Amino acid sequence: MASHSDTLVVFFGATAGANGGKLGSDEREIILLVWQIVDLHEKKVGKLHRCLVKPDTLELTDQCKEETGLSLDDTVTAEPLDKVLQQFHQSVSSEVKCLGRSSYTICVNSPLIIRQALHPEASKKNLVLPECFFSFVDLRKEFHKCCPSAGPVQKLTPASMLEYVGLPAVSEQLMGVREVRSMVQLILCILAEPYNHKFSCVETVKYKFDSGTCSKTEPVDSETVIRARGLPWQSSDQDIARFFKGLNIAKGGVALCLNAQGRRNGEALVRFINSEHRDLALERHKHHMGSRYIEVYKATGEEFLKIAGGTSNEVTQFLSKENQVIIRMRGLPFTATPQEVLSFLGPESPVTDGSEGLLFVKYPDGRPTGDAFVLFSCEEYAQNALKKHKQILGKRYIELFRSTAAEVQQVLNRYMSTPLISTLPPSPIVPVPVLATPPFLPAASSTRDCVRLRGLPYAAGIEDILEFMGEHTVDIKPHGVHMVLNQQGRPSGDAFIQMKSPEKAFMVAQKCHKKTMKDRYVEVFQCSTEEMSIVLMGGTLNRSGLSPPPCKLPCLSPPAAYTAFPTLPASLSEVALYQPPLLAAPRPPQTTAHNPAHTLAYYPPQPHLYMNMNMNYTAYYPSPPVSPSTVGYFAAPPGAVAAAVVAQPHPAAAAASPVLPQPGALVRMQGLPYNTGVKDILSFFQGYQIQPDAVLILYNFSGQCSGEALITFPSEEIARQAVAERSNHLFYGQQVHLVFCN
Repeated sequence: MASHSDTLVVFFGATAGANGGKLGSDEREIILLVWQIVDLHEKKVGKLHRCLVKPDTLELTDQCKEETGLSLDDTVTAEPLDKVLQQFHQSVSSEVKCLGRSSYTICVNSPLIIRQALHPEASKKNLVLPECFFSFVDLRKEFHKCCPSAGPVQKLTPASMLEYVGLPAVSEQLMGVREVRSMVQLILCILAEPYNHKFSCVETVKYKFDSGTCSKTEPVDSETVIRARGLPWQSSDQDIARFFKGLNIAKGGVALCLNAQGRRNGEALVRFINSEHRDLALERHKHHMGSRYIEVYKATGEEFLKIAGGTSNEVTQFLSKENQVIIRMRGLPFTATPQEVLSFLGPESPVTDGSEGLLFVKYPDGRPTGDAFVLFSCEEYAQNALKKHKQILGKRYIELFRSTAAEVQQVLNRYMSTPLISTLPPSPIVPVPVLATPPFLPAASSTRDCVRLRGLPYAAGIEDILEFMGEHTVDIKPHGVHMVLNQQGRPSGDAFIQMKSPEKAFMVAQKCHKKTMKDRYVEVFQCSTEEMSIVLMGGTLNRSGLSPPPCKLPCLSPPAAYTAFPTLPASLSEVALYQPPLLAAPRPPQTTAHNPAHTLAYYPPQPHLYMNMNMNYTAYYPSPPVSPSTVGYFAAPPGAVAAAVVAQPHPAAAAASPVLPQPGALVRMQGLPYNTGVKDILSFFQGYQIQPDAVLILYNFSGQCSGEALITFPSEEIARQAVAERSNHLFYGQQVHLVFCN
């Protein structure tokens, strides 16, 4: 501690790039170190030392050359940083011993040289710094304690502090020498009357990051949290702490973020001990971790608690053992026992306290998720365990990778918050009139004879669009204006218009793009009906082209009774119309006639409603016929669908397409993650000749995926082959089960 130190070592450094208040912000290497000893008892000073440092990258910025007066030739002949630090340690230790003193403390005018330059560079070069660089005093803060009216600490400079106490500025021209001599004068001044100052405010640099847990009830200051983005997926909390070396991260203050599938997404939330360290961390924006640059942004305490906060006593107890290396295991068989996991890891990687060092992740109802966390007492045991990556346990390969205490908590939070499948009885049937009019949306085609209007006022109607189109209205196909509704059945601001030819569509896109409608400019893009379909499935379309839908497609989640419904498989009777929580296993259709009051009220499937339940899509045109704005979909008693088909409740229903027109062999898929999209299922069944409209994801009454889907295969042979080959395989970390329904 400085209060017990006999001497101060006044220390200054400069880099090959930015210096002063931006020192270390550009990752440039140190090229200059200057130091001088001050005896606190005798109030004497030692010899001033000035050493040049040879950087690995022999390049100096113009700003550096101007400020330091150094050239590249000056640094070429210098010693590298490790040699200069060794000289520093030997020189200071020898001089302190000659003075008859026993200890010393580094004194700097700003923490930047220690926290932002020296420690990060030493970490990148794997240099072991002398212990003296892990504690220091900041002269500005010490001076502010003596002279609080001198101004804010951040604005104090050696020149301004000398001026405040009435001392003349140092006239030295050499950078580094000037600053050190000014600091020495200030120290001698505040040690004497009338200040009689004692140096006691010691700052420390943590040797290593301390892992730990964070409670959701713990207050987290938003001024201490940052978000790091662009991390390598295999980064651990220690790797992130190393990137921020020199800054003090709070205990358990690294929370790796996970994506919807439970995998790391390259982001982390980091909590520092105070706002000063957070602000210094923001200066490391776009610094490098290996060959990748890392983006650093501000974040909030709420975001950190959402990721890292927990209330589980089980996790707290599991992580109560200090200095343990955590390994995550993923893809375990659901029947795996602690003894089987210990045997899989083997005697060369003993788990801490045996089965007590295992934490199996489970759903709220106790079902295993296939994830587990393991504690090891040392790095060697953990490395031996990691060698088992992708080896087989039972009939499944197991993934192993480094983990963190925050990730343990986050994974537990994710699975414990997974909603349980509802077992409530079916909701009552609500009668809805059957649609008799045929659809007008054409089959998907690559011909670019359509335009998309984006950014329409929500109050815009067909008449407004026709007025907006102006002279081009005559080139619209009959029934060719299609409005897009959002998940709540309201206008989304989008519309698709079919033109008579691709040339007409091109002219509209050229003439009407960014034209104003009711004080809003509207974007107009040329497209095809095929692109229209992809956009409605979640893709994007702009003037630079089409981007396909993301893996996680938006799902339709309207109020309990309303949702868009795709064309149903032929073999799918009441199974598809029952919500999975309400029907545990498929039952054969019953053809018994029912009371008309209980007959299923259902709109016949329309081609323009096939968009995989991602968006309510409704065709409008100023002249009849007009499509409805909502489609009814309700749970029904057994046989209701058959009754709806056999006993048509509306005279015009006979003209509509059949309720279950699509042929094929039906397979039920169970155990899906709750964020599954159609694209994920198509990828899982790649090679089995499945089309997007053959996939039906089932949702519960709250609009969430129920964990089940129905897939129609081209033939029974292909369906049985898929069941035999893909059942009980991993689907984004979860084991899925396939049942042949025909």
